[in-house]
Amino acid sequence: MALNSLNSPAICGSYTRRGGTGTVSLSAARRRQVPLSAARRRQGRILTGAGLALLPWLGYLAGTLPPAEAAAWVALDALEAAALLTAGTRLLRGDSRHRAPAAAAAVLLLADACLDLATAAPGTELATALAMAVGAELPLAGLSAWLASRRM
Repeated sequence: MALNSLNSPAICGSYTRRGGTGTVSLSAARRRQVPLSAARRRQGRILTGAGLALLPWLGYLAGTLPPAEAAAWVALDALEAAALLTAGTRLLRGDSRHRAPAAAAAVLLLADACLDLATAAPGTELATALAMAVGAELPLAGLSAWLASRRM
């Protein structure tokens, strides 16, 4: 019974609702998709592009930071990338389930900006953290929060 809830609708064609009241066909899942406006397409591309841009950054962090710090920063940025990619690709597909990953991305980006600023040494490191926060992390967090609060 527990494995029944793990079966994917895409593989099985239908799935049992949690209450066991019947099945839902794939057409019900497809009804969640809506036509894309140019603005939604652009927003999806921005989130997806930001998530993809974080992938090489993860390698850079892993290679340049001390192991203890690298583990924390790589984990945080990997979660950001996953949330941004999930929200962005769902937006591009017109899937209305973009809101939860967008909310997660907003929280993670805000936390990343705050932690970057709090842990930066005075001087060039602080200026870089401030530039990253103002130029990338906070605008992306704002877009993600706005997308999470709005229905398609």
